[in-house]
Amino acid sequence: MTEQRPKKLTAATVVRTERPTPHLIRLVLGGAELTGLPVGAYTDHYVKFVFPPAGVRYPHPTDLATIKREFPAQQWPRLRAYTVRAWDAAAGELTVDVVHHGDEGLAGPWAAGLRPGDEVLFTGPGGAYAPDPTADWHLLAGDESALPAIAAALERLPAGAPAKVYVEVDGPADELPLASAGAVELRWLHRAGRPVGEPLVEALRALEFPAGRVHAFVHGEATAVKELRRLLRVERGVPRGDLSISGYWRRGMDDEGWRSTKAAWNAQVEAEESAVAAA
Repeated sequence: MTEQRPKKLTAATVVRTERPTPHLIRLVLGGAELTGLPVGAYTDHYVKFVFPPAGVRYPHPTDLATIKREFPAQQWPRLRAYTVRAWDAAAGELTVDVVHHGDEGLAGPWAAGLRPGDEVLFTGPGGAYAPDPTADWHLLAGDESALPAIAAALERLPAGAPAKVYVEVDGPADELPLASAGAVELRWLHRAGRPVGEPLVEALRALEFPAGRVHAFVHGEATAVKELRRLLRVERGVPRGDLSISGYWRRGMDDEGWRSTKAAWNAQVEAEESAVAAA
């Protein structure tokens, strides 16, 4: 993913919150600073919410570079990236879905405590993917973390465009209505206590690929995505330019830990794929 604008801090106000599923909190944000927000080119647009340490306030307007230059390291913010679910330019409302698993993590409990009128800070948006209307068919797959981007991509598909969609969630209560003009074959994969990513990998390994060029979007837990990268890039021969694939998160790591190791992880995966392809 690549940032679309300087990493300045944008202030927004919570307009309302919703609970579309037991493990999803929907934040609808508004405010004057959202006017002209550059959202729309991609279906995986994302913002990074900014979490200052307790008791620390930053001047506004400002940006991350200024904060890191003028504040000691212990006062730098933590960041959490979330995909933009929708942007209503006419209403000036940005919708972001946050996965919530009780008191676990940073952003989930924070989102659960937000009320209308509360201020939030974020950087972005960034983004890199939108469905290619010239592809013969589309593959969209991921866990809850990828669901907002998958939903947005489905809404962007041309009428009748074939798409195979696999979404892994905890159980039936986590399913959401997904709208599309495309010819969509949707499968909800329920973990029901199985390890995260296992049902998704199993389903994609069993998939019979239709004829023609696929444009694929596959994101979620890093260990599962690693297996799926090898499946798609090496075993199925999907060209790099036709595949958006990345680990949004990794089991056993917080976001800072994952981001600090992600480049090395990706380099290792690339090397392993190259070795297998050359064998």
